[in-house]
Amino acid sequence: MAEAPADPRHALDVRTLEMLVCPLTKTRLSLSPDKTELISVAGRLAFPIVRGVPLLSLDEARNVEPDEIKSVSARHIDP
Repeated sequence: MAEAPADPRHALDVRTLEMLVCPLTKTRLSLSPDKTELISVAGRLAFPIVRGVPLLSLDEARNVEPDEIKSVSARHIDP
């Protein structure tokens, strides 16, 4: 897993997050607690964020365990 960005220029902008969707399910993505991945609850996939850029390729995604999905689902709040 990637480390949290040390350089503020490499942080993911929250406005960008609001526009992104899972490439598989077309549903909203949630930021992981450590802010290094975008999680698709519906797809049970985690997409890495590298230097502030989300890698939304299915080749880059990892499968998310059910307990991780529960913790992300509990944190996810729709506006």
